[in-house]
Amino acid sequence: MLAADKLQLQSTLKQQATALKEKEFNLHHSNFMTVGTQAAVLAGLDVTMFIEFQPPPNDEWPFVIIPRTLKFLYYVMITSAFCANILVVAQTTILSVLGASLALRGPDGSMMTATDGMYLERAIVFRAFGYGLVFTIGSVVACVWLHLHWEASLICCAISLFTINRMRDTYYRITKKFDFDESLTVDFRDIFEGPAAIQAMPMQLWRGVGGLGSKLANGGKGSFDPEVDRRRGNNENEDEPLTRRGPKSQEMV
Repeated sequence: MLAADKLQLQSTLKQQATALKEKEFNLHHSNFMTVGTQAAVLAGLDVTMFIEFQPPPNDEWPFVIIPRTLKFLYYVMITSAFCANILVVAQTTILSVLGASLALRGPDGSMMTATDGMYLERAIVFRAFGYGLVFTIGSVVACVWLHLHWEASLICCAISLFTINRMRDTYYRITKKFDFDESLTVDFRDIFEGPAAIQAMPMQLWRGVGGLGSKLANGGKGSFDPEVDRRRGNNENEDEPLTRRGPKSQEMV
């Protein structure tokens, strides 16, 4: 009786500790979805700016090198902005899908591994999103010089540069306001490694470092191997006739 009560208590603590870690996982997942949605909108804007932009011919300029340089800068920046935003969309999608799959369907301790992995990847995603914003506004600087007269171009260029500088100042101001010491954060490791008895997923079972192409240490298949999916489908097809024959066998008895 005491052994059963002990197992029940440990199971309850493990469930509650995992629920605490799930709140942090949902926070990172929501942040990635928000950034990915904004990056998709910006990627659509970049494609429109790339396709719909019709620069005037070079003959209208006194020096041909000027429009060619501006066009070069414009198309390089707009392409870089599009690629950066598409990279953010790809990263957030992969993190959301694979992170949720690992957290819910992985072995014991997968919630900790998935949450910590998403936390480490957020800096790369946010940096790529910032590059996309800067390159998008930078392409506007080259665009106004190609389309407008020098008076309007000068004003629009000043506004664009002011916006970039304002974005940088806002980033530093907000990050400084909400910055905190990582060593003082709420850590559940004492609960996980203590009464809950939950440890992070062992590295030999986690294929995140080796990539999807690597295999497990024991020679098994991962959750995204085609052979595993094919075997699951075959098992389901084999179980289906047995299920259908169940009532008939019961009738014969």
